[in-house]
Amino acid sequence: MTTLKVRIETMEETLSRAAEAWKSGEAGQKAVADESLAFASWDMMHRVLAPKRLEILRAMSGQGPMSMREVARRVERDFKGVHADVELLLRNGVIDKTNNGIVFPYDRIHVEFDIEAAA
Repeated sequence: MTTLKVRIETMEETLSRAAEAWKSGEAGQKAVADESLAFASWDMMHRVLAPKRLEILRAMSGQGPMSMREVARRVERDFKGVHADVELLLRNGVIDKTNNGIVFPYDRIHVEFDIEAAA
């Protein structure tokens, strides 16, 4: 089962994780693949992964490449609205475009985030 991990993290945290991975690679350590997507804030994550877009991802999950028309049929929405949502998901790296159509190559989404007290 392939899982996409969604995180809320600062740019510094993202760069720190990338630097650690780079150092591990230079030291000859084999890196463990971490399929993840990071957002700078809860608001940004919610804008990209809004409920109707999550519905699209559920319909595409583990199904292989499909056309936008097929996605629209599966979620029972009009093509124009699904097309706009799919384009936004493509621009944000959530789904991929292949020669055979669009694909969400994961079986699950796991969301990780912390809520801290206000300063």
